[in-house]
Amino acid sequence: MFELVSSYQPAGDQPQAIAKLTEALRADVKHQTLLGVTGSGKTFTMANVIQQVEKPTLVI
Repeated sequence: MFELVSSYQPAGDQPQAIAKLTEALRADVKHQTLLGVTGSGKTFTMANVIQQVEKPTLVI
């Protein structure tokens, strides 16, 4: 199981994005897109999604 270790907490639009992405993955939605400018926390957001979904994940 993936455990995210960070002193940061999701902020701004991140909590809503995490919830929506997680819900869609659990509903077996095959394609999703997370858009954000450089430095907006896309990687951190996806790390939170991976932690919540608890499925094997390949990060490239």
